[in-house]
Parts: sequence; structure tokens; C-alpha cells
Amino acid sequence: MKKFIDWKKLILSLLLTEGIGMLGGIFTFSQITTWYATLNRTPLSPPNWLFSPMWITLFALMGISFYNMWKNKKWNEWKTGRILFFIQLGLNFLWSFIFFGNQSILFGAIEIIFLWFFILFTIIEFREKSKLSAYLMIPYLAWVTIATLLNISILFFN
Repeated sequence: MKKFIDWKKLILSLLLTEGIGMLGGIFTFSQITTWYATLNRTPLSPPNWLFSPMWITLFALMGISFYNMWKNKKWNEWKTGRILFFIQLGLNFLWSFIFFGNQSILFGAIEIIFLWFFILFTIIEFREKSKLSAYLMIPYLAWVTIATLLNISILFFN
């Protein structure tokens, strides 16, 4: 039996995740060269140019992960996974709003810790139905781990 790509679901999945990324970017892009540039950061901070391509890639991986679950015959069985996925996606957007939009380093640090745990919970839940979907989320968890450490270091240095 040949596997096929459901292009409609794939495109919608990518539009969903990349769209959330672009919405969060509204708060981020205007602040990178202004407010964020004035913050004291650890020398281990990645260069600013790396953030956009990294997030575009991570949102694409999230979209593919979601698509892989959506096309799965067990779609109706992973309600918890869908809920967790949308919570972490919402928390991702919310972090951009809190940290960059409101310039709140403290509340950004608190919120990103919740985001980290919801990504982990999503991976655990996805793994029960699709290891591929879970594995596609791991680079995102790794990057949010770095972002969490950066957020906390910025809190400490400022």
C-alpha cells in the first residue's frame, strides 16, 4: 500500500504553525534592533540573524509533526495530544507578546518555563501515537531550552 501526502492537511498544518510564528514575530522583529539590543546578554547568546531562520525551521517541523498526527488513522484517539499541541503553540505566541511586546523579562522567564513543559508533554503524548511526530518536536524543545536559559540569563544580567 502506497503512502500518500494529503497536501491540503500538510499545507494547513504548515500555515497554522508558520502563521503563529509570524504573529509572534510582529512583537519580536521591531524589538530586536531596539529594546533587545540594549539588554545585557551572555556572550553565549546566538547572533540575532540566527533567530528568524531557526524559528521558521522549527515552526515547519512543528507543522509537519502536526500533519503527521492529523493524517494518522488514530486522529480521533489523540485529543489530548491536540490539546497539548495547541496549548504549547499558544504559549509560544504568548511568550513573544510578553517578552518582546511588553518587554517583561521576568514574566517572559516564567512563561517560557511553562512553554518548555507543555512542549515536553506534547512530545510524550505524540510518542504514543507516532514516534516521528514526537521526534520532529525535539529540535523545538532543544531550542526552547536554549531560549529559556537565555531569558533567565537576561533576567539575571539586567
